[in-house]
Amino acid sequence: MRYGITTFATDKSMDVAELAREAEDRGLDSLYIPEHSHIPASRETPAPSGDDELAEEYRRAVDPFVTLAAAAATTERISLGTGICLVAQHDPIIIAKTVATLQNLSQGRFVFGIGFGWNVEEMRNHGVDYSTRRARVREHILAMKTLWEDDEASFEGEFVRFDRVWAWPKPDVPVPVLVGGGAGPKLFSHVAEYADGWIPIGGSGLTRAIPELRSLLEDAGRDPAALRVVPFGSSPDPGKLEHFERIGVTECVFPLPSAGRDVVLPILDTQADLLE
Repeated sequence: MRYGITTFATDKSMDVAELAREAEDRGLDSLYIPEHSHIPASRETPAPSGDDELAEEYRRAVDPFVTLAAAAATTERISLGTGICLVAQHDPIIIAKTVATLQNLSQGRFVFGIGFGWNVEEMRNHGVDYSTRRARVREHILAMKTLWEDDEASFEGEFVRFDRVWAWPKPDVPVPVLVGGGAGPKLFSHVAEYADGWIPIGGSGLTRAIPELRSLLEDAGRDPAALRVVPFGSSPDPGKLEHFERIGVTECVFPLPSAGRDVVLPILDTQADLLE
């Protein structure tokens, strides 16, 4: 089982390139950061944490692709991923080029964690109807795969349409796509159709959910043994990590606070001690 970290990177938190180096030096395998383009000041949508106020880090989030490119330039081994990218809010032709460029720049170390999103107002500012977000994400990813794989790409869908186009670079190494969200038929159908793995939040219910998802992949004619299961935000301890590995978790991603290096590095040291 692999081990990684995730943090809400902001303009006030520890520099991501430095954090990636520190994590790599401690033997960790991956670093993921989330995305929010902005946060509308009108708080119609409740905070996902259940708190009355949305944490400040949401409004201060850095661009994940630029930040991960900087981290790629200063590291050699660690995987670098979005956790998660709000795909419905992007132009699929532009984001396909961004992802392919970052995959090649990092020499195949990029992991494309994606999600459907929760913030109704944020999506609305991007011209996205909340009710269509899942269908949009599906089409965007399928269109991006066409752009990555075909010399002359075309796509015809409800939300994405383009005739034969030329678009380079192509990824030198296939881009792993991981879908974030809670277990259930809707999410699992997306994973089975077009993704390489699943990012659950926390670790509850995985003993039952992983076999269900593997069964869906098998029904879709795909290899269930190749499924990546990458829970985020689980508070680690040796017993939990042993359980995760036994039930088929492929990578456990530990949470780090959105804070400066003086706060982050001692916690990172504690997490790295679990690898020994």
